[in-house]
Amino acid sequence: MDALHEKKERLENYLRCLGSVAVAFSSGVDSTFLLKTAQDVLGDSVIAVTARSCSFPKRELDEAVDFCKAAGIRQILVDSEELSIEGFRQNPKNRCYLCKRELFTKIKKIAEEQGMAYVAEGSNIDDNGDYRPGLAAVAELDIKSPLREAGLTKADIRKLSEEMGLPTWNKQSFACLASRFVYGETISEEKLSMVDRAEQLLLDLGFHQVRVRVHGNMARIEIDRAEFDKMIRPDISERVDRYLHELGFVYVTLDLGGYQTGSMNRTLDKTV
Repeated sequence: MDALHEKKERLENYLRCLGSVAVAFSSGVDSTFLLKTAQDVLGDSVIAVTARSCSFPKRELDEAVDFCKAAGIRQILVDSEELSIEGFRQNPKNRCYLCKRELFTKIKKIAEEQGMAYVAEGSNIDDNGDYRPGLAAVAELDIKSPLREAGLTKADIRKLSEEMGLPTWNKQSFACLASRFVYGETISEEKLSMVDRAEQLLLDLGFHQVRVRVHGNMARIEIDRAEFDKMIRPDISERVDRYLHELGFVYVTLDLGGYQTGSMNRTLDKTV
């Protein structure tokens, strides 16, 4: 644990050097830990900026608002409608770059208006090992990544969050709903709603880590392998199958590989 606390100390020192910061806050594990640590170090010289969009479920927005109110952190909500970005609907390989550049440009403007010296986001060093075009936008706009600077992994962040009593320490990982679509699949408000409602059902049924990936008219469900037995129970599988068909999916499948982050990236040429 000494090594873990050394990482947290590096994070605190890094934040202290920033002086003031606007944190891009999604209510996820990483951004919640970053925001609370920043508040502990910098006090009122921290604001949270949370984006509202059709790719961000209302439950996540509500959690972000509730957390900031409970912690006494000033929060600003910004509308960031990705589907209005040129090319985004076509879901190109650099979709995440298009989104992050648009969003962080808006957050930088808010930071300047609010007298915050820097903008920070919550990627950790585990994010370095996958195809993450959004990090290119982070670098171009000089957005700070304190968790990566401190060498913190997702596991580290969960352990420290538990120590701090944060409610997100064991929260499921989340990524924007646009990440559920195979590259080249057109993204629409209707399809995003289908994914959101399908995943909400799985969460309501008690599944912890879920993804509903979209391949044309097929829904590919990813859950932890430890929960397979629950999914194949007739009362559960029939309810899930029926509901997803009602949403508009023609085929409903369970991925035998289980939940995996960035599984859509398997189709990419890693040289891009």
